[in-house]
Amino acid sequence: MPVNKEELFKKLSDAVVDMNEDEAVDLSKEIVDKKVDAYEAVEKGLSDGMERAGKLFEEEEYFIPELLLCSDAMYAGLDILKGHIRSSEEGEKRKVVIGVVEGDTHDIGKNLVKIMLETSGFDVFDLGRDIPPAAFVEKAKEVNADIIALATLMTTTMDGMSAVVEILKEQNIKDNYKVIIGGGPISQSFADKIGADGYAVNAADAVRLSKRLLAAAG
Repeated sequence: MPVNKEELFKKLSDAVVDMNEDEAVDLSKEIVDKKVDAYEAVEKGLSDGMERAGKLFEEEEYFIPELLLCSDAMYAGLDILKGHIRSSEEGEKRKVVIGVVEGDTHDIGKNLVKIMLETSGFDVFDLGRDIPPAAFVEKAKEVNADIIALATLMTTTMDGMSAVVEILKEQNIKDNYKVIIGGGPISQSFADKIGADGYAVNAADAVRLSKRLLAAAG
């Protein structure tokens, strides 16, 4: 009997939204046992569930405690799946410096992007949350990064993203890095306005965007 992948992914997504850690673990084990693509399960199951939970949070149907329980279910599933993800990259890994901009301590979305990038073969340097603009630039220079990824969920901290781009321009090193941004209030028009190289709507999109920008850069 063929495996219905989409049904498994939907159940996995539901387990995250329903804050059901045990179900997320059981489904992830079933995915591994049935040799379903683990990366696809993270993208279309766990990541999708976390995005749905994020929307419920924005709509004030869920609050911080529910969001944390959803993330617990996501991480529980991820612990099972991540060892079965085949890295798609060969050779030297491209480097990403990632963090949440100064003034914002929400990091579930950023953590999801980090995980998706790592499982896609990137070398990720996670600065954490509430990070001053200069710290992103200094870390990028230190590790010779290819990409600087900035996240925020708050409109009040969006200027921190602009500040990173400005510092790069002031130091005449903007062309050395691709700057990508994301988070609830962020849009492509804001990315264009501040001179960022791209905007990602979710974690899977951040991976696609990163690969696209680096491929174009050669």
